[in-house]
Amino acid sequence: MYHITDSMKHIHTIFLIVILASSGVCKQGVIMNKFTLTSTAFNEGEVIPSQYTCEGSDVSPLLKWKGVPEGTKGYALTCLDPDAPPGTWVHWVIYDLPSNLTEIAENVPKMDTLDSGAKQGLCWGVDSFTRVGYNGPCPPPGHGYHRYYFTLYALDVESVGLSPKATQKDLEAAMEGHILGEATVMGKYKRE
Repeated sequence: MYHITDSMKHIHTIFLIVILASSGVCKQGVIMNKFTLTSTAFNEGEVIPSQYTCEGSDVSPLLKWKGVPEGTKGYALTCLDPDAPPGTWVHWVIYDLPSNLTEIAENVPKMDTLDSGAKQGLCWGVDSFTRVGYNGPCPPPGHGYHRYYFTLYALDVESVGLSPKATQKDLEAAMEGHILGEATVMGKYKRE
């Protein structure tokens, strides 16, 4: 007859917790798909094609996501370059994206409010912003590769309560306490 000791039960429990955690079980014991963001334009860590930069058409890339956290009512997205010489450069701020979306199409119009009701914030700078909509990678020539982090936030609210042309810092403050999950895809770009 096989006898399980208390220490064996403890080891078994720890092993089970490690296995479940690595398979995507959240803290409440509900199995979740991993929240992921991808692009058809580039793979994680690879070079962003020039058509999505200031050296090309400067259109936004198509972004897709899956494994959305339960309770998601809306989304927000930012694109940031932490390698810019003056500090983190803001390339895109978009919020109040409806929860029924699973992607953002390529070439989002550079307008304050989109047909879906989503709003776009001000970008193109570190602390002074002048442009609405996506403004792609444009690192200083000869500065080497810069990393561009596209981060999608799953939120427990339909709207963050901001008007169009909010800044990334405004969005961060409005999202506080409402983020259910984050998914990021990073691409890189350099100019010779």
